[in-house]
Amino acid sequence: MEDFFKYISASEEDKDWGLYLNVAGKSKVPSGISYPSAEHPSGYHFSWDKGRTLNEYQINYITKGTGTLENARGKFAVKPGSLLIIRKGEWHRYRPNKNEGWLEHYIGFDGMFANHFLQENQILQGQSVIHCGVREDFIDTYYKIFELVRNEDPGNQHIAAGLVIKLLGCIVAWEKQKNFSGKPIEKLIQEARFYMREHIEEEVDLQKLAEDNCIGYSYFRKMFKKYTGISPHQYHLDLKIMRSKELILTTNKSMKEISYELGFQSIHYFSRIFKKKVGQNPSELRGTVTK
Repeated sequence: MEDFFKYISASEEDKDWGLYLNVAGKSKVPSGISYPSAEHPSGYHFSWDKGRTLNEYQINYITKGTGTLENARGKFAVKPGSLLIIRKGEWHRYRPNKNEGWLEHYIGFDGMFANHFLQENQILQGQSVIHCGVREDFIDTYYKIFELVRNEDPGNQHIAAGLVIKLLGCIVAWEKQKNFSGKPIEKLIQEARFYMREHIEEEVDLQKLAEDNCIGYSYFRKMFKKYTGISPHQYHLDLKIMRSKELILTTNKSMKEISYELGFQSIHYFSRIFKKKVGQNPSELRGTVTK
């Protein structure tokens, strides 16, 4: 895809959607030239001495070349496969190394969802440069956004907003998985999740499972929660609740039978946990089928 730059017009309907694009572009910056180019629009142009502050968020994906990003948090090295996270209202400056140049892909966006994802999300919060490598799924998302904004078909902002959220989700998933990929603990977590699914109705001894793999349970529990977002016990409990919802909605089994089948201590404990997880008690859920 050749270089391009485009402002995107956002209507009030687009803004009410919660996330909307302002700009998108791709640029191959040759070595030996000043950066950014003087052709950069006034709202985005900056000098290295002064830097700039934007009234939007940007994610700039560098797939070739090296350089530097600076902001209030510090100075960060940029290399092929780096994502530059630029936050609204945050002073910053970045540039490629002059003797090398770089290839950049960027999107600028705003909205209440953008605020939530980039200011409040625990994984993205405070991140300035993420070294994720050159990933086909990331670059494919950029190219799909570029095609949307080029064509400007009706509803393009809504679809592009979904793609931006997809990109943010991929970044978060990569951050969560990067410390696990190819390591024994990842294999054990996957085995534990499969085992719990195959034994929903039983009490699962995860401590023994960890010990059998020469891993301490406290470490296993910590890494399991980091990988899935919840503890092993809660993961197994959630599987039981999902299975109980299926039985309630698709069978005539009594609540006592379902509670016993799924290994709950008592029907009262089952009802209390079910309501806490689902927001209504088991009998109320079954009532939605018989009405």
